[in-house]
Amino acid sequence: MTDGAATDRVRLEASWKAALADQFEAAYMKKLRAFLLEQKQARRVIYPKSENIFAALDLCPLDRTRVVIIGQDPYHGPDQAHGLCFSVQPGVQQPPSLVNIFKEINDDLGAPGRRLGGDKGCLEPWARQGVLLLNAVLTVERGRAGSHQGRGWEVFTDSVVDVLNREREHLVFMLWGSYAQKKGAGIDRDRHLVLTAPHPSPLSAHRGFFGCRHFSKANAYLEAHGLEPIDWFEVR
Repeated sequence: MTDGAATDRVRLEASWKAALADQFEAAYMKKLRAFLLEQKQARRVIYPKSENIFAALDLCPLDRTRVVIIGQDPYHGPDQAHGLCFSVQPGVQQPPSLVNIFKEINDDLGAPGRRLGGDKGCLEPWARQGVLLLNAVLTVERGRAGSHQGRGWEVFTDSVVDVLNREREHLVFMLWGSYAQKKGAGIDRDRHLVLTAPHPSPLSAHRGFFGCRHFSKANAYLEAHGLEPIDWFEVR
């Protein structure tokens, strides 16, 4: 995001920029810009870096999106967040929720020679295949989880979900936990596949995330509608 108010100065992938143009002129966005500028002037450390705030949209254009995974807000530790929910930068230790996501993929789709683990936790290859890894809140202050909630990002990302719901067909929405499920409450279940489960956090994964088989269900749905499945084992 730039400090200016003009939509044409916002650095964003073209299809999303066109679809969301009105959001960048809205009053809430101007207030959000002002808040982020104040944080910068106060020398707060904000994650992710400014060039990665819209990474989820930049890497996954509107017309190429096939799967949507909704997170809450970015990781607040050093070198973790880079604009994709649940993902960390290459070489960074996998957070517990991502460890559990990988465990479910291994149990759901794994085979000898095809298993996730080790030190790979960057999900950018998923995004490039059409998986929108969207946090509800796109920025956070270092060491302060949830610190940018209620500042306007939720309105913006609600509009992203609304655009997908209205303009696309046969998408798969993975809604993990009550927060994501509330955000996706308005999705047309006749038009899209909506998969729900508890959050993959260690606090809740054993309540139904493990065994949900969302990854095989997503691929089966995509293939049934003539779309390429996602290679969930492609991470870096």
